[in-house]
Amino acid sequence: MAPHAAARVSISGLYALTPDIGDTDALTVRVAAAIAGGATAIQYRNKTASPGLRLEQALALRGLCAVRGAVLIVNDDVDLASAIAADGVHLGRDDATIAEARERLGPQALIGASCYDSLVRAEAAVAAGANYVAFGSFFASAVKPDAVRADSSLLSVAKMRWNVAVIAIGGITAANAGPLLAAGADSVAVLSAVFGAPDVKAAAREIALLFIGDRPRFP
Repeated sequence: MAPHAAARVSISGLYALTPDIGDTDALTVRVAAAIAGGATAIQYRNKTASPGLRLEQALALRGLCAVRGAVLIVNDDVDLASAIAADGVHLGRDDATIAEARERLGPQALIGASCYDSLVRAEAAVAAGANYVAFGSFFASAVKPDAVRADSSLLSVAKMRWNVAVIAIGGITAANAGPLLAAGADSVAVLSAVFGAPDVKAAAREIALLFIGDRPRFP
């Protein structure tokens, strides 16, 4: 499938990562609330669902994001991203290569790479054609409690070196995101502080508002 006919967009602002929810209707309701609160991008990730359920949920989110004007990225799975005509895919160290993803998804796909605490990995990702690089975890994360910790200086260096979006991830909340934005983050990737909140829309808005003002946004 060749889903990327329109000009490529970028990742900026609140990038909401979906929780593992088996009920597709409940998932779409929560994602809709996050977008209503200001999330500009959604990453579909579900580490426990069957392939059939993942396809069902990803298709539901594809339709929702298309209607609401949000970017949809699929975590890890290039085949699923292709099957649903997602805007792109996010790749970790154990996933497909950026070159493989680009060949499968086409030139307009957004391809992001987890770089953890490594500028060397980020440099390789950018050289391979990544559209954004993600660093973290910056804070303790309930989702990945054993994740390597990163320093905010990585964000500043990455912004100086490369003309791609720079994403911060890991334990980020409205209360602690400010220094990451000041260091150069174009976007913060958040799961628990949005989808773990009693009011998803309000939680998303609190983080999204941090990006409004005079601070330049990518690109």
